[in-house]
Amino acid sequence: MSVTKEAVLDALKTIKGPDFEGDIVSQGLVSEIFIASGKVFFSITVPAARAQELEPLRAAAERVVKQIPGVAGAVVALTAEKKGGGMEAAPPRPMPPRPAPQAAPRAAAPAAPSGHQPGKRGVPGVNAIIAVASGKGGVGKSTTAVNLALGLASLGLKVGILDADIYGPSMPRLLGLKGKPETIDGRILKPMEKYGIKVMSMGFLVDEETPMIWRGPMVMSALSQLLREVEWAPLDVLVLDMPPGTGDAQLTVAQQVPLAGAVIVSTPQDIALIDARKGLNMFKKVDVPLLGIVENMSYFIAPDTGARYDIFGHGGARNEAERLGVPFLGEVPLTMDVRETSDAGTPVVVSNPEGAQAKVYREIARKVHERIQQEQAAAQGATPAIVFE
Repeated sequence: MSVTKEAVLDALKTIKGPDFEGDIVSQGLVSEIFIASGKVFFSITVPAARAQELEPLRAAAERVVKQIPGVAGAVVALTAEKKGGGMEAAPPRPMPPRPAPQAAPRAAAPAAPSGHQPGKRGVPGVNAIIAVASGKGGVGKSTTAVNLALGLASLGLKVGILDADIYGPSMPRLLGLKGKPETIDGRILKPMEKYGIKVMSMGFLVDEETPMIWRGPMVMSALSQLLREVEWAPLDVLVLDMPPGTGDAQLTVAQQVPLAGAVIVSTPQDIALIDARKGLNMFKKVDVPLLGIVENMSYFIAPDTGARYDIFGHGGARNEAERLGVPFLGEVPLTMDVRETSDAGTPVVVSNPEGAQAKVYREIARKVHERIQQEQAAAQGATPAIVFE
């Protein structure tokens, strides 16, 4: 049975609008509806300040649409107009006290550039560590991380990826890896390998259905082991697929790991960008270079006609990057095969290398590599500062 837009709209008319005034269709809150292969895509416009409060409304809309005969799935997002807020609101760090001048000056050691602060212990044999992060879940961060890693490998780099999401590891599924890693001398873990990249995840060590009920210190201890008790070397780049959000685990990683930079993943709608700003602010406050922003699910490509639809809005991440002076890395389209290839463990960069998404990911990887080189060149070229003692 084919699904029609009229049937979807009729179902959505049963969903009350915010504050129970009318329904979401009569209030004009529903975007254009796109249907392909039984899957339904649309967004609902709500006030940005009430996004979290109105999440049940989105869930209810998704639920009633999935109940329509013939519907194989539904992708529903909240979108909103949001102005202001963001990185510019971050308070400036206080200037360090000026030491009292002494008789003789001496040349101090070069100041540590962003991402290379003293006190952060690196991983032997790993040239650069980058974080892929998002302010919230559900924006395709892990999919972006694994395809970015594969894109970097396509440049001829030696690449590894660490699934740092202890509570919800996804790399085993995304890369189609099973089994447990071998150990070297009973202590050092040997990473798994797939598609030419090294991979480590808590998902290899714990059964998929086992709940991870750990407190912060336990999480950080596990992450430290996965970083420093794994035979990563030699690597040009190690990609960290960070947990979503900006909690203690994310902040501690940013403070303790010598990150060469961070990539922020967001979707186009302003509600997702609100959370992305939190991630940007967190990395800025701990002096981690921002390699750029990726707009995931930027637009939808119909599989039958190849037509483009901006179901969830478009250009929000690009505009945010320009406003904040952060590099914009690219727009990744949403295609019908992304879920199938991800669940099958064949990311689009390897399963469909000439497809629209794979080309975008490889271009993003090229830009990220250039930014890493720029940051490392800046670190090596830091000039000595003159201090008085």
